[in-house]
Amino acid sequence: MKVIIFGATGTIGRLVVEEALADGHQVTAFARTPQKLNVQHSALTLQAGDATNATEVADAVKGHDAVIITLGAGMSRKSRIRSVGTANVIAAMKQHGVKRLICQSTLGAHESWENLNFFWKRIMFGALLAPVFKDHEWQEAMVRDSGLDWTIVRPSAFTDDKATGRFKTGFGPGERRLTLKISRADVAAFIKDQILGTDFCRRAVAISN
Repeated sequence: MKVIIFGATGTIGRLVVEEALADGHQVTAFARTPQKLNVQHSALTLQAGDATNATEVADAVKGHDAVIITLGAGMSRKSRIRSVGTANVIAAMKQHGVKRLICQSTLGAHESWENLNFFWKRIMFGALLAPVFKDHEWQEAMVRDSGLDWTIVRPSAFTDDKATGRFKTGFGPGERRLTLKISRADVAAFIKDQILGTDFCRRAVAISN
């Protein structure tokens, strides 16, 4: 399939690019400076652009079969890149008739709030990262209301461990037996699997160890 990845140079996005290429997909890496990927592959197209620019996003989405959003704000706590960029992506997908959307969010959003412990509820998302968390929730609301064939992936906190393929998926808000950690490599592999997977279509799926 022809897949475009928004936020392709982020810590998750670049791994998703590699996973998708390894699976035989044609991949477009969309980012402000996609050359940062430092990846060369015959099936890879680098697309420079700003996800907050609706025209650039619409031009990039055209001709693709699926869209993956792994947008992040780096160290910024006030950026609304996730919600603004996602709104532009959804509009572009509707304009060009692209239906499959996979969006990386975060564990804790909406009903998965109850999966979190005191540290994440009160200190991280309750205080330090409150604007970031709110942007994730706005982003998710747009995806749910889009009418597209969407999947929202909600990972817990990232580690740099190697992929194991062994983590919990699809658990409900009542699940408490979680480390609230998962490797970036496992998250990327799971996101890649949703390109062709249908088990979580129009669902928000939590993943964590």
